[in-house]
Amino acid sequence: MKKLLLGLFAALGALAATGIAAAAAIYYLGLIDVAADAPHSPLVYDLIEGARERAIARSSSDIKPPGDLANPERVRRGAGNYAAMCADCHLTPGVANSEIRLGLYPTPPDLTRVAAAGQSADTVAARQFWIIRHGIKASGMPAWSKGGMDDASIWDLTAFLGQLPALSAEQYLNLVAISDGHAHHSAMMGDPAAVAAQPHDDKPGAKPHKH
Repeated sequence: MKKLLLGLFAALGALAATGIAAAAAIYYLGLIDVAADAPHSPLVYDLIEGARERAIARSSSDIKPPGDLANPERVRRGAGNYAAMCADCHLTPGVANSEIRLGLYPTPPDLTRVAAAGQSADTVAARQFWIIRHGIKASGMPAWSKGGMDDASIWDLTAFLGQLPALSAEQYLNLVAISDGHAHHSAMMGDPAAVAAQPHDDKPGAKPHKH
């Protein structure tokens, strides 16, 4: 029995070593296809998607959205930044696709659609805030906070996203027209709830960033 077990362990060790050697050869020979027009296999895609969603859910679980996300002023301010920073990838009401979105992999989500059922509004808002603030590796989604976008402006954008699925194309364009355009403040990152509660013009060290 002992010899049988030793033989089994030896075989498993040899198999593992062969697998590691094969993986190393694929890596060093550049045989992994990283082209954006060559999709992952369904299994690999599901593994990556599952890992991403679990990581975002864990990271955003402690974020508490401010109580005034439905404030029309927040939504108005968020509209201009969405049009400037997000619309090409995440679409606008009445627009089915865009050149850049067609070439990105994974395909950015269509944010004009209602969020997945079964999630509370606070959970969806916290998730969106986290993604906008921190970005997602190897997806084309930037961490906008690294570009200088302060938390209050990110919450404004999140507020707009909460209203976007209900907007017609005309309503969307009207909101963008009365917004401040691409306008947000650069500030040191702090606690999301604390920074979100501060008025735009009263945050210490805030510098207007407009285009």
